[in-house]
Amino acid sequence: MTIIIAEAGVNHNGCEKTAMQLIDVAHEAGADIVKFQTFKASELVTHNAKKAEYQIHNSKIDESQFSMLSRLELSKNSHRKLAAHCNKLGIEFLSTAFDSDSLNFLISNFKLNHLKIPSGDITNAPLILKHAETGKDIILSTGMSTLGEIENALGVIAFGYIGKHGLMPSAKAFQSAYFSELGRELITQKVTLMHCTSEYPAPNKDINLNAIETLKASFKTKVGYSDHSIGIIVPIAAVAKGATIIEKHFTLDKSMTGPDHKASLDPRELKTMVQSIRDLESTFGNGLKGPQPSEIKNIDIARKSIIANRDIKKGSMICSEDLVVKRPGHGMSPFNYWNISGKISSKNYKEGELIEE
Repeated sequence: MTIIIAEAGVNHNGCEKTAMQLIDVAHEAGADIVKFQTFKASELVTHNAKKAEYQIHNSKIDESQFSMLSRLELSKNSHRKLAAHCNKLGIEFLSTAFDSDSLNFLISNFKLNHLKIPSGDITNAPLILKHAETGKDIILSTGMSTLGEIENALGVIAFGYIGKHGLMPSAKAFQSAYFSELGRELITQKVTLMHCTSEYPAPNKDINLNAIETLKASFKTKVGYSDHSIGIIVPIAAVAKGATIIEKHFTLDKSMTGPDHKASLDPRELKTMVQSIRDLESTFGNGLKGPQPSEIKNIDIARKSIIANRDIKKGSMICSEDLVVKRPGHGMSPFNYWNISGKISSKNYKEGELIEE
């Protein structure tokens, strides 16, 4: 079954109460995981780093990225309260660490089943290595990435999973770990690559869902999809393409001020997306082709049998003009048509009777 991550991200606007409400919404919608973002602005950006175009457009505030992110931080105590609330409701808590201190905090304080590495850090080898050294399953987002960049990141992950064994981290060591039998095995078992288009919202012409199949074929990993499109059609289609994880931003209200609200789902849309994905999954079946329970009763009604086209006397030769193929289908199969034609009739038939030779 597809793992559905309801991405709260920073849509709490730095407010613990709003973050709690987002957890309630994710749980009510039926999501498996609710995910936040853990960072210290001072560790993430310089004081004069500019905001992305979408952040400027969506927030309508002229400020640095540092100022924006400082307002969106959640305290460590808030994280503990959020995780406890998730545990109470029975929805998995997850948060993306954007720096080493944040990762250490999450690992030390919470029993996380997964770690999520965002697209922006796919070239951040030191942070990727720290994630891998925990030994936990990793969800690696691949927005803006080439296949070569993804392979490099997986090499760091393989190196971290295997353990250094006295080796210093290096491009050569990462490559060796990536191509080792153990490295490949660990990547296959523990890594999910997330196809992603890193624009907010992402235009449909740039979604490129066929890349899901490319990632599967290239790296032999599980592949999910992190969606930034408008609406719910694309993530549902991604499940049909074989995505094993779906991640989608959601908010309490799209009109709220902040960088991600406008490209997020509202509570009703989130619930509809989750239910639509579950409905879609119910159609997949086991892949074996054969009559399904609901259609067996229709076989005799829809199929046809060999029927007497006119009266046939016992002992006469049955010719093709004596036979016709019509419904119902509980008589002799039309595959026997040529075996019957030319045979001596063993009984009298009235026009319209099922042939029973």
